[in-house]
Amino acid sequence: MADQVAAMCDQLVKAVNVIMDAETSQIYRLEALKFCEEFKETSSLCVPCGLQLADKAQPAVVRHFGLQILEHIIKFRWNDMQQQEKVHLKESAMQLLSNGTHSILDEESHIKDALSRIVVEMIKREWPQHWPDMLKEMETLTSQGEAQTELVMLILLRLAEDVITFQTLPTQRRRDIQQTLTQNMESIFTFMMGILQINVEDYCKLVSGMRAHCRVAVATLNTLAGYIDWVSLVYITSRNCHLLEILCLLLSEPELQLEAAECLLIAMSRKGKLEERKPFMLLFDDVAIQYILSAAQAVEVVERRYIFLKRLCQVLCALGGQLCSLVVIKFHLSEQHVKKMTFLFISLQFLKSSTMATWGALFRHEALSKDAVVVEMAVKFLRASMTNLVKAGFPSRDNNPSCKYSRVDFDSDEDFNSFFNSFRAQQGEVLRSACRIVPLEAFRIGAEWLQYQITSPIDTGDTTAEGLCSLLSPSVVQWDAMTVFMECMVSQIIKSVDEEKLPIDQSMELLQGVLNYDTKDPLILSCVLTNVSALFPLAIHRPRFLPQVLIKLFKAVTFEIDHEPKAPWTRAVKNVRRHACSSIIKICRDYPQYMLPCFEMFYNHVKELFSSGVTLTHMEKCALMEALVLISNQFKDYEKQKAFVDELMASVVAEWTSNEIRHVLWNPDTFLSFIGADKVVTEQSEDLSFCLYAILAVVKRAHWPADLEEAKAGGFVVGYTPAGAPMYRNPCTPQCAYNMMLQKFNMARLSETFSRAHEIMDSEKKVVLGLSHHLLDIYDSPVCKTMIERMQGFFCTLYDNCYQILGSAGVSMQQDFYNIDKLAEGIAGSAFVSLDHVPDHRLPLCKLYISLTSVRLFLRQLVLSCPQEYYESLLCPLLGPLFGYMLQRLNMRWQVINQRTSINQVTQEMLEEQVVRLLTREVLELLMQSASPAQPTEELTELGKCLLKHENLYMSLLTLSFTSLSWKDATNCHRTASLVCWTLLRQVVGGNLLTEAVTWFFTSVLRGLQVHGQHEVCSSTLSQLAMLIYENLRPRYMELRGVMTQIPNINLEALDQYDHRLMDPSAQKFGEKKRKDQFRKLIAGTVGKALCQQFRKEVHIRNLPSLFKKPKPDKDIVNSEPLGLAALFSPENDAL
Repeated sequence: MADQVAAMCDQLVKAVNVIMDAETSQIYRLEALKFCEEFKETSSLCVPCGLQLADKAQPAVVRHFGLQILEHIIKFRWNDMQQQEKVHLKESAMQLLSNGTHSILDEESHIKDALSRIVVEMIKREWPQHWPDMLKEMETLTSQGEAQTELVMLILLRLAEDVITFQTLPTQRRRDIQQTLTQNMESIFTFMMGILQINVEDYCKLVSGMRAHCRVAVATLNTLAGYIDWVSLVYITSRNCHLLEILCLLLSEPELQLEAAECLLIAMSRKGKLEERKPFMLLFDDVAIQYILSAAQAVEVVERRYIFLKRLCQVLCALGGQLCSLVVIKFHLSEQHVKKMTFLFISLQFLKSSTMATWGALFRHEALSKDAVVVEMAVKFLRASMTNLVKAGFPSRDNNPSCKYSRVDFDSDEDFNSFFNSFRAQQGEVLRSACRIVPLEAFRIGAEWLQYQITSPIDTGDTTAEGLCSLLSPSVVQWDAMTVFMECMVSQIIKSVDEEKLPIDQSMELLQGVLNYDTKDPLILSCVLTNVSALFPLAIHRPRFLPQVLIKLFKAVTFEIDHEPKAPWTRAVKNVRRHACSSIIKICRDYPQYMLPCFEMFYNHVKELFSSGVTLTHMEKCALMEALVLISNQFKDYEKQKAFVDELMASVVAEWTSNEIRHVLWNPDTFLSFIGADKVVTEQSEDLSFCLYAILAVVKRAHWPADLEEAKAGGFVVGYTPAGAPMYRNPCTPQCAYNMMLQKFNMARLSETFSRAHEIMDSEKKVVLGLSHHLLDIYDSPVCKTMIERMQGFFCTLYDNCYQILGSAGVSMQQDFYNIDKLAEGIAGSAFVSLDHVPDHRLPLCKLYISLTSVRLFLRQLVLSCPQEYYESLLCPLLGPLFGYMLQRLNMRWQVINQRTSINQVTQEMLEEQVVRLLTREVLELLMQSASPAQPTEELTELGKCLLKHENLYMSLLTLSFTSLSWKDATNCHRTASLVCWTLLRQVVGGNLLTEAVTWFFTSVLRGLQVHGQHEVCSSTLSQLAMLIYENLRPRYMELRGVMTQIPNINLEALDQYDHRLMDPSAQKFGEKKRKDQFRKLIAGTVGKALCQQFRKEVHIRNLPSLFKKPKPDKDIVNSEPLGLAALFSPENDAL
């Protein structure tokens, strides 16, 4: 046999060398790999060959393969081995641990790992029942040297990971091992602490072999980290937190500090009873704090040291979390506790992003936030924010100390920018919390900062061609940071300070300074406008400033760079103008009553702008009109507001209702020629866009008073519904109700004539694919679009505006809109015409890109705002054909996606699939809002009950819902299965459903399990749905059992028992949890697996006799000795 083993080992060594040789051809490598795998699966010489190949005289790659053979034998053939074979393999493995490795510094790490895996696999199968002395044997091994000690630590760590962290064992084996570990934890912890202490002491004494002692200490710390996460807190805090003390001491050792910080972090992150965690506060002692402070000093830009510093920062954050929790118990919170905590945060500013959550917890804490020390620290935090909010530290630059650290953390400026935007948002939240604690001090800091920026000269840094600032110019980043501070601060002082104590006079001085500040730099001007908006809530207390604010914003609306008035606007200039328009709308929306006295001035100025030669885009014009309409809502007089809207919209209505436009909109060929789709873009397309924007602005913003009495007095109430609700009329109705019905476009003809204009835009592609826009988009270069880009933009806004107008009309005009003659036919003939020719990303349901609002305001708003009396006349005729069509279209799209076997154009196919996925979610979201409540209940919405009356329509909803379960979108599957499917199906369960329909519903759920079963959340939801269908319909439909019998590997006897309990009223009934478990076992054969699990060989670990289950007594209690029960009820018993 020895000769056979030697010959086979020679072949295996050759095969391994062929596999690992980079020059080997693919064919030979596959043949060698196949030979090795077949040997592991079938050969009876695996154990002797594995042991011979694992000998330390062999090369490392051969030894590793030998250990792999042994591991394979244990994992897959252990149950078939004889007892003496198991004992032999176990003793051989222990022999390898004892003398089968090189010294600790010379041995390869992957050999150590493979050897530890072998022992752990045996432990998982035999300990503690058949290997009770395992821990003692491990302890004995450590006396043989550092190499054996390290291996023991690796074994203990991997055992904890497999049993506790990854839970790769059957339940009973895991419970046995975990309970045994817990019972022996005191000795295990004492053992590990002893090993750590001995090796750390030898390492620190600089004795011979110090590197070996260091390696053992590192392994021990890593093992401790695997146990600290789950052992009882008693072991962590025993002996006056001896473990934490050692870990703090090790923070000063460069070779051990990272592992020590990892252990501290895990310990400080532990949850549990507050009293058990109270000893953690010992880390606030002077000695512990001093060690942590010392470790944080003099950090080099070396990756390991930097990672250590991050861990140390996380330790401090976790310690802060413990502090916030422990305040609620009787724990003395001294001034030094908080001061030391916050000083540490401030001293580690370049890792400030890690500390934000802890700062927020401190400032939001009900008790701590009132403490004088925390109040003092809040002021310091506000001061520190003046530096932290500044966007500096780009890895490509060297203008900040944090740049060198950014080069370790980020690959590019884009990555840093993405991180900083997230960090700034997080810091803004904490900043608001700090402002609530010290609002007036926060105002003083913000005021000083704003005044400083106003008086400071502009530093452009690396100037652009025009001598203006760039996004990274020193002045821009300072203005930007200050603006964020001001926005956070002002919003909080208004909420936190009583009105009579508000610093109105000081804020008006600031506002006056901002209004007087004049700059021609668009980036800085944008910050100035933000500050104007931020201070406006305080300006309402001094109405004389309001006209000055409007004048400042009006100037920004027409902002241009003087020296090139005819050149195309840069992106920065366009943003300033857009910013000014948004600020005006926001002010008029939030404070219309304060703007009403300025209405005449506002209106006159707008008329002057429109009639002068000032260049305004149609969006800017409509923004100003929108603001005027918002103010006009404060007239609270229907006739007066109607007269104003008539005057404002006169030119728009005249053009929109002209015979030319009427002819254009109803004739596709004329429309294409009119907008210039067959030539260069003409001004006529701009005029058409302006009309749509104007109509949309008026429809969205014109409204009646919120107060019913004011609405009555103003003439807005025209009657009451049968339910007693008031019926209002909108001042915009005469202008818009009829005009909206002219929006009919033959999209089929448009697509055929000018197909590229309907392709998805580049900006939209980035949104769909989740790609970020480039960081430093060129703000100083002119925005020049090609003809096709302009036409794409025109069609995009055309779609959006039309759908938004229709969506807003129902909310704004109510019965005036719903009473339009043949409204359903009109919408179906315009919005839903020729959908086959409309791309997925332009469908009115698709929630994409710029079309976000069009969905919400069209179909969703139509469904949500439609009065119940119009369900039959409007929604049913619209939703029925729409859902039927979308079912057909989506089913076809998903079939195409499922049939793809290879990806040729990766980006394009990913884009198409994502668009289909988003469209699917939009359709099903609309279905949920139409028929199913927001929470999973058994009742339909009122609209759902109406749809239920139409059998074909309701079956379309059911078919769409159940078909979508097997489309490759796990998120949609979970939502539909949990919220929609059973809610819809339950309504018709009691009816006469066709047998084919019932089996199809059930099969659809099982098909969904096949596709999505790999996701636990989907598997659970679908299993529950399948059980509901089976239990409710199985008594009437025997065919469901036939479906069940087709499930692979189903236990027919278990199915019979389940059916018996379900069908027989006298049978014993189980609880819901047990029924769920039984049913999931029955349908387990349909549950799909992830691709990585489908061809994985199963590992079977047998259960051993339980250690902790007490046997039941065999003796007969009735016939045993007297128990004294009769004496309790005996009249002679006087003892009670």
